[in-house]
Amino acid sequence: MKALMFGWEFPPHILGGLGTASYGLTKGMWECGNMDITFVIPKPFGDEDKSFAKIIGASQVPIAWRDVTRQYVEERIGNVMSPDEYFRLRDHIYADFNYMHLNDLGCIEFSGRYPDNLLEEINNYSICAGVIARTEQFDIIHSHDWLTYPAGIHAKQVTGKPLVIHVHATDFDRSRGNVNPTVYNIERDGMLHADHIITVSNLTRNTVIEKYHIDPTKVTTVHNAVTPLSEDLLNVDPPRAKEKVVTFLGRITMQKGPEYFVEAAARVLRNNHNVRFVMAGSGDMMEKMIILAAERGIADRFHFPGFQKGKQVYEMLKASDVYIMPSVSEPFGISPLEAMQMGVPSIISKQSGCAEILTNVIKTDYWDIDSMADAINSIVTYPAMHKQLQEDGLNEVNQITWDKAGAKVIDIYNKALHRN
Repeated sequence: MKALMFGWEFPPHILGGLGTASYGLTKGMWECGNMDITFVIPKPFGDEDKSFAKIIGASQVPIAWRDVTRQYVEERIGNVMSPDEYFRLRDHIYADFNYMHLNDLGCIEFSGRYPDNLLEEINNYSICAGVIARTEQFDIIHSHDWLTYPAGIHAKQVTGKPLVIHVHATDFDRSRGNVNPTVYNIERDGMLHADHIITVSNLTRNTVIEKYHIDPTKVTTVHNAVTPLSEDLLNVDPPRAKEKVVTFLGRITMQKGPEYFVEAAARVLRNNHNVRFVMAGSGDMMEKMIILAAERGIADRFHFPGFQKGKQVYEMLKASDVYIMPSVSEPFGISPLEAMQMGVPSIISKQSGCAEILTNVIKTDYWDIDSMADAINSIVTYPAMHKQLQEDGLNEVNQITWDKAGAKVIDIYNKALHRN
């Protein structure tokens, strides 16, 4: 079976969990066998893993004819796309887009991130999808998250092939209910055009059904998973602090509940001064959290190392005694699973999708900072509790693999194609 996937991130260049999940699922589906996947992203860098999927960058897709030589194309974009692919795509331009701001190859430039003109980039991406859909051979279309729904819809309209959309989050999660109507309309439009909808948790499935008014029979939950870690990552050996270390690792935004982490830390430090707290990541609430830690008189026990990526993430986790994810609304949340892989006991909010499948963690309500503080104190104080959560958590997370999630998605494909 051939799938055309639209995504916004792909490792090693990721800005959040979306890229990690897209990578894991794609590889897991490939491991199931008989899957041929073309994965489209706005801007590739040339160092993506192409062993299990063909990568196409929208930034290398010509949408206007340019009279260029093969050698010139090779010099310009040879590190990310073959000249043959460029010329093959150039033969399927479907309209005159010369009025747009294009480069010397007739392509649109993309940031590869989440810029201020994000809605413009989403629209431009859907234009490129029209060329790709006319060029590639595929059975089904799969769009990851709202940014790529317009591209998926365009590909469906061009080819008549079924569209599956993957809801990794909704704007209800990102905004704590203060929903952007433009984003909501893009999300709902994708859901209405989709032949089937995949959600990363039952929590998200309920949001799709109740907030977007979608038929429940059209929505299936496929929980996320984790990729087995290499020996290199499992055996990282970072410096260890003398004190116990409690870590928050993620975007410092209101969705992630960082203020509850700071408040819980303040409660722990009232009675236990042998603990340090780390808030690793970046986001629009970072400055507020630095100020809040200072106001609570715990700034000397708090660290803000900034955004972590790649090996840094696992070094940070390995140096931790407790991992905590106090998210207010978390569609899934892969980071606790990554912490468990590194043998770090985890505390997660009951308002997270991963709470539906994890047993060997401590679950608290995101707002219950007293329970959160009690859980932190217990893990750092009682070695037997730490060891049990560590060992049982590791055994549990090793069973949560992407090939199992991939098999469920392939089954959804077959149903959408009326093959079973």
